[in-house]
Amino acid sequence: MGIKNFFKKAFSDIKESAKAQHDVDKANFEAVKAESKAQWEEAKASSEKRAEREKQLREKQIADAKARTEVAQQRIDKAKNNR
Repeated sequence: MGIKNFFKKAFSDIKESAKAQHDVDKANFEAVKAESKAQWEEAKASSEKRAEREKQLREKQIADAKARTEVAQQRIDKAKNNR
């Protein structure tokens, strides 16, 4: 009887330990999954912000180039009128 109870207790402990480890593994998996999603969302947001900054920079460069073109055209017109 003593050995029978020993094995019952041992297997019961093993079962509880396995269940507890499963809970730990499940919690760790969920944490890794959430962290991965957070990284993805941050990268996506960062990419969108970078794209917006680049768009604004291009628009500014176009505006600057148009202003330089206007100034150059005025100089051309002035030079033509002075001939």
